[in-house]
Amino acid sequence: MQNTSIDPSISDRSAFSRRTMVDCQIRTFDVTDSALLARMLDVQRERFLPPELEPVAYSDSSLQLKSDAPGAKPRSLLPPLILARLIQSARVLAGDKALVVAAAGGYSAALLAGLAADVVAVESDPALFEELRVNLDASGLKNVRALLGPLGAGAPKEAPFDVILVDGGVAANLDPLLAQLKDGGRLVTVQRLADGVCKAVRYDKADGATGYRILFDASAPVLDAFQPAEEFTFS
Repeated sequence: MQNTSIDPSISDRSAFSRRTMVDCQIRTFDVTDSALLARMLDVQRERFLPPELEPVAYSDSSLQLKSDAPGAKPRSLLPPLILARLIQSARVLAGDKALVVAAAGGYSAALLAGLAADVVAVESDPALFEELRVNLDASGLKNVRALLGPLGAGAPKEAPFDVILVDGGVAANLDPLLAQLKDGGRLVTVQRLADGVCKAVRYDKADGATGYRILFDASAPVLDAFQPAEEFTFS
């Protein structure tokens, strides 16, 4: 019979890498939320990545996921330190319902699953969605549901949400997602602003209106669903 146990040395290396990531990357980037730090120590990021990226799972740089879908562009993953600070800025509460847009392999959804009561993870790429579904099933997370659909549409049938995380860059087309926030809800992402500069931002909804604040410097490739419409000029 095949031995399916995990090599203790591999498990130890993973735990050491997570501890190093938290101590040397996350804490030094002003992430102090104890529940989030504990979650980042618990969740094995390599389990939500393809095998070729496992050796760099705890790198502080952006990683790219390649899709087998025809014409699909590689998906850039936010570095863990950017992701952690975004989640901290969202002020996730234990009873919250959260939405992850562009969930890819599911790492950000797995982090939120230990902080919120209910998590919906949306992915538009069929190949990445299959990886997301398999990874979430293997992780045994019971409070996360994976949905296949357009990123820009969010999950209107599951709305409203207390927290929305767009796991990638945006430049436009956020209105459908903002409409899915509860009053008092928060949306966090990395946004390319009108002057072309990228910043991490948080949108807050109060009395039916939304406003945003800049959180910190950050950059991320803009997801296709959140690119501004092309403008045509006539000579």
